[in-house]
Amino acid sequence: MRLMDWHNWSGSVTARPQAIAQPRDEAELRKAVLGAGKVRVRGAGHSFMPLCETGGTLIDMSDYAAPIEIAPDRKSAWVPAGWSLARLTEALWAEGLSLINQGDVNPQSLAGATATGTHGTGKDLGSLSTQVTAFELMLADGSLVTCDARTRPDLFEAQRLSLGLFGVATRIRINVLPAYYLEERVESRPLAEIAERWEDLAGATRHFEFFVFPYADHVIFKSLHPVESEAELERTTDIDERPFRIACEIGRAANFTIPSLQRLMMRLSQKPSRRVGPAWQIFPGDRTIRFEEMEYELPRADGIPTLLDAIGYIRKKRLPVAFPFEFRTVAADDIWMSPFNRGPGASVSFHQYARMPWRDLFAEIEPVLRGANGRPHWAKRHTLTARDVFDLYPKTGDFLKVRAEVDPSRKFVNADLARLFGIDAK
Repeated sequence: MRLMDWHNWSGSVTARPQAIAQPRDEAELRKAVLGAGKVRVRGAGHSFMPLCETGGTLIDMSDYAAPIEIAPDRKSAWVPAGWSLARLTEALWAEGLSLINQGDVNPQSLAGATATGTHGTGKDLGSLSTQVTAFELMLADGSLVTCDARTRPDLFEAQRLSLGLFGVATRIRINVLPAYYLEERVESRPLAEIAERWEDLAGATRHFEFFVFPYADHVIFKSLHPVESEAELERTTDIDERPFRIACEIGRAANFTIPSLQRLMMRLSQKPSRRVGPAWQIFPGDRTIRFEEMEYELPRADGIPTLLDAIGYIRKKRLPVAFPFEFRTVAADDIWMSPFNRGPGASVSFHQYARMPWRDLFAEIEPVLRGANGRPHWAKRHTLTARDVFDLYPKTGDFLKVRAEVDPSRKFVNADLARLFGIDAK
């Protein structure tokens, strides 16, 4: 173990745990768990909420020894929970397999992504949590248990989107597909066209999303669809960030230039692009410009109206928003604490350049995003209270009952989760 400061990817969450443990096997993990009063597990730090914050022991599972075990029917595999999606998807590809879906970045650990309901896009595709069929995890008492729909089913249902409240995930059984290739198309389209035709466009391809700057009238439209392989992939990311980085810095220094810069960037990005490659390489892009993020998941019919309301609000108030919105579709699920458990969803992500003020901006825009029956992504910025959580999620009581059963000493509860769920953290 070692003592050091920790911060998340954007730099907005910091902590100084008493120790950071990097267990390599079950015995080392058990020692770390039993020897600590408080425990949280870190992944890549891509949560913007203080989910990993602790004054106790912070556990890093990236070096934990857990081999990939592929099911005989090759439809699922036991995989290391602490591996990044980048490492996992490359390893699966070497075995002739792919994940069913991914988001557009891949540094996150699989355990962190499933624990927060992280998702990609696709009208018939759910979050990463929906692809999981079993967990192996170490509980607060040091016992290593397995849960699935038949074995300890209540623990499995709670663990599907757990926020790290039940134990340390060591292995996850996840559904997979035979390795496949994707064609990516990126082009500029009028916002008005997208707003009118988005359902047809989303239905025409396996993966549909777009980015829209609040002061521009065109969007960056992106679609992915399975195809046969072509020549070796030459370009490894979807969008060139260099002009955007310059625009962010100019906008930070002179807020009044932001509307003009956004319209200029869209005029310069009229040329469509196309690439084909392995799914694990096409799904993620390089996202090197640091930002802060808030994301609300909405009933699908409310998605575009809410996005347009938010754009209109920003323009009316002339708010200095440097980053684009991101719009995606996500399938319904039945996970206790999932924002998508009430039906098909639309996801609206709101970002701000991390080197610009964001707290007051997020406080101002959150009511607009939340007003249309929105539920926040658990790992993105939000201001839910315990009362909000109970109102929004009818299974919260069941979720907390399981938590109390497997962790009566509240070892895995940090201050913010105690606040969020009304738990006595002492």
